[in-house]
Amino acid sequence: MESQAGVVSLPVCDHYCGVEARITKSLQLQAEMMQEFGACVFDVTLDCEDGAPVGGEIDHANMVAGSVLSACEAPKSVVASIHQAVDRKPKRRIAARVHAVDHASFESDIQTIVGKAGAYLSHVMVPKVDTVADVERAVALIDAANKSSQDLPIHVLLESPKAIHNAFDIAAHPRVQSLSFGLMDFVSSHGGAIPASAMGLAGQFTHPLVVRAKLAISSACHAHGKVPSHCVVTDFSDVDAIKNAAFQAANTLGFTRMWSIHPSQIRPILAAFAPDANDMDLATRIIAAGVDAEWAPISYKGTLHDRASYRYYWQVLERAHQTGRAMDTSIAHFFNE
Repeated sequence: MESQAGVVSLPVCDHYCGVEARITKSLQLQAEMMQEFGACVFDVTLDCEDGAPVGGEIDHANMVAGSVLSACEAPKSVVASIHQAVDRKPKRRIAARVHAVDHASFESDIQTIVGKAGAYLSHVMVPKVDTVADVERAVALIDAANKSSQDLPIHVLLESPKAIHNAFDIAAHPRVQSLSFGLMDFVSSHGGAIPASAMGLAGQFTHPLVVRAKLAISSACHAHGKVPSHCVVTDFSDVDAIKNAAFQAANTLGFTRMWSIHPSQIRPILAAFAPDANDMDLATRIIAAGVDAEWAPISYKGTLHDRASYRYYWQVLERAHQTGRAMDTSIAHFFNE
């Protein structure tokens, strides 16, 4: 059984950090959790937009590029230990968020980071995207700077009413893997028409314009096989808040990925996006029966299952793998990278 053609699969958590010390700690945590779970269960995105001090953008971009190279060109003994722990070559996922498309450092960020470390980047996050033309500009700059043979994917951050209006067209672009929602910029772009409470934990899930924007992103991504990524919870000291937000994003709005801005948020996001034990057990049994039947229709406990339900339960198991859940040996081999 294969997922729907063209559907992008990404870790459910995207962790952002912009200060060098926190970058180092986040990359170390990623390596440790790769050993723990046997897979890369969260991305680390090194942040220029919110991380670089004013006037220090060039130095910051060089630091980001250097951090990527240091992590991915680690001593062979370190790499070997990770390989041994996961019993296969792991794929570290490290990305960079450059400055906004209308910022003076947008082009130099791409030239520096992609030019030096493009071969190791999983993607580039481009903020303040409003149109497909913004996407095309970013792609052209990335391709010009990229010294590797790969077509580097981009993720985009939609933060305005215009961007939401164009969400389906942006999601359709072949180089776009994921759309993220920029809550605070979206609210502030309405000239006071949306109250500040809509930026809070409760308001962002109840204000009609905010909910509509989130649903547009989620729907656009699912229409084009891309990944909708939910915005951050800024109160990183409140574990219940991140759990509740992640649960609502995953189970009410159809998001399959979420931002983290503090290490304490990573595990609650993984837990919220993971299928529960009962769902995993049912999915395992149905997929195992489907394999035995060579994907012909089956009856399981009096209920018909065919390729449509096989696809659904396969996706349940994919989500279990993405969130580091232990899987039954009868189906675990399907998800080894």
